[in-house]
Amino acid sequence: MTITITAFERSPDGGKGLARDTRVRWALEETGQPYDVRLVSFQAMKEPAHLRVHPFGQIPTFEDGDLALFETGSIVFHLAEQHAGLLPADANARARAITWMFAAVNTIEPPILELSIAKFQEGDKPWAKDRLPLVQDRIRERLRRLSARLGESEWLDGAFSAGDLMMVSVLLRVRPSGLLDEFPTLAAYVARGEARPAYQRAFAAQLAINAA
Repeated sequence: MTITITAFERSPDGGKGLARDTRVRWALEETGQPYDVRLVSFQAMKEPAHLRVHPFGQIPTFEDGDLALFETGSIVFHLAEQHAGLLPADANARARAITWMFAAVNTIEPPILELSIAKFQEGDKPWAKDRLPLVQDRIRERLRRLSARLGESEWLDGAFSAGDLMMVSVLLRVRPSGLLDEFPTLAAYVARGEARPAYQRAFAAQLAINAA
C-alpha cells in the first residue's frame, strides 16, 4: 500500500519548508519511498477523523497500511529503521545518529519554538520585550555548543544520517530570526542539507501546493 502523509492545505509559511511535513517528505525522498499527500484545513485538523490519527490535531501524520503514526521524530525514525539511507550499518554509529535525532527535537528545537511563541503569540504582552532577549540568548547558547561540536565536519557523525536530517530541519526554523547567521559553521551545514537532491524534491513538492 502507498504511504499517505498529511500536510497543511495552506501552510502558514507559504511553502518555505518550515512546516513539519517537509521533514517527513525529505525522509521519504532520501529512502526512495513513494507517497501520497492528503491536504487538511485547520478546521479538519480538529475534527474526529484527523484526531483519530493525531490526537493533538496537528500535522503531519503518516499512514502505511494498518500503521498510523504522528510526531516527525517518530515517523523519520520508523522510515530510517525500515529503509536504507538514513541510519549507518555499524551499531554504535547507528546509536549516535539516533541520539542526534533526539538532540534535534529535545535540545535544539524547544527554545526555537519558544522564540516563535514569544514573538507571535505573546508579543503583545507587557513582559514580552524583556522576555525576548532571554529566549534569544538561550538559542545562542544551544547553537554555540552545536557549532563547536560540528567544527569543520560536513555532518554530525560521519556520513549524512537521520540525525542530520532532523537537525537541519530544526535549524531551518531559526533562520528567519537571523540568529543562524551568527554561526557561519551552522549556516553552511544547513546549506549542505538544503543542497541534497532529496531535500530539494521535498521542498519543491511542499512549495507547489502553496503556490498553486
